Amino acid sequence: MRWRILALLFAARVGLGFQFQTMGAVGGELSDAFGLDNAQIGLMIGLFMAPGLFLALPAGFSGRFASDRVLAGLGLGALALGGALSATAGELAGIGFGRILSGAGFLFATLYFTKMTADWFEGREIATAMSILVMSWPFGIAMGQVVHTWLAEVYGWRVPFAVASVWCAAAAVAVLTRYRPPHDLPPRIASRIRGLLPREWGLIVLAAIAWGVFNAGYVVYLSFGPSMLQAQGMGTLAAASVISAGSWLMILSGTACGQIADRFGRRETILAICMAGAVLALILLALPGAGLAASLLFGLVGMAPAGVIMALAGQAVATERRAFGMGVFFTVYYAIMTASPPVAGRLFDLTGAPDGAILFSAVLFSLVLPAAVLFGMLKTRAIGTPTEEVV
Repeated sequence: MRWRILALLFAARVGLGFQFQTMGAVGGELSDAFGLDNAQIGLMIGLFMAPGLFLALPAGFSGRFASDRVLAGLGLGALALGGALSATAGELAGIGFGRILSGAGFLFATLYFTKMTADWFEGREIATAMSILVMSWPFGIAMGQVVHTWLAEVYGWRVPFAVASVWCAAAAVAVLTRYRPPHDLPPRIASRIRGLLPREWGLIVLAAIAWGVFNAGYVVYLSFGPSMLQAQGMGTLAAASVISAGSWLMILSGTACGQIADRFGRRETILAICMAGAVLALILLALPGAGLAASLLFGLVGMAPAGVIMALAGQAVATERRAFGMGVFFTVYYAIMTASPPVAGRLFDLTGAPDGAILFSAVLFSLVLPAAVLFGMLKTRAIGTPTEEVV
């Protein structure tokens, strides 16, 4: 049963990446239509993440009053509505408002999809399950890189937003009608809990930093990697296709990496190897003619440990405090994700070339391992310590 539930959540969560990638795919068309520079395009990308700065903790608390199924379904509905608003907007402010509404929906859907998966797989192949779940994000992004780019070139920038909204609306209906919670999960047990243990605060913040810089590095790569290849003489659609190759490949490598972690452990070793691969791939991207090799290395090695990193969130907080813990997790995550694209865009504008943005992506990936190592140290030190008070 749990694998059927995971398949449902995977298919629904594809819509999150599909909707997010609309802005990256139509950025050139919007730049021509509204006269945007790269920093402004980065800001529009970052708006998708901005609601998480303010809504993550309330979203975690809302689990006391409504079911995971309803909250995830509402999140998908907001993603659909936000995309529709962007598609029909007559000015840039309207597009931005649609992105913010979509981002709010993304927050609720992501938080509760993660909690649902942790509830179903706690103590049972959780790294594998999280790997499969988080691969739905790059799957949707890879679809968007090719499909949205083609739609924008043929039909204009509005159509990608509309198509992504249809997917999210269908996903909302599927989750609301098909999802069931595990039988052994006490309903709304979090309503009796007011906070986290002191060590859980440290663990969840470190997990969020690791996940935040990992995803921020990925988003910067997706947003400015095509520009790197275009600067080397590649066409727009060809550059998007090459960059998307890594996203398609990581769907397989991520699942395999999760299985390796579940079977053998060695989390820090896995992360050291994979983050070195990510940095090397970003360096290769700057070499003319090495774009495809860099993309394949990035997907095969660099992005493989996504589920291993995400599993930290499920291991940081006890089940009865998980909804609130995920709110803390996503507050930190969204702070990193909101700030990173504008910084990368600003580096692009200052240098006149995408190299600075790609170097910034490499720096973000290099921060994953230190955060995970500190997580492991705190987790180990916490074993055998006296009972703590919830704060």
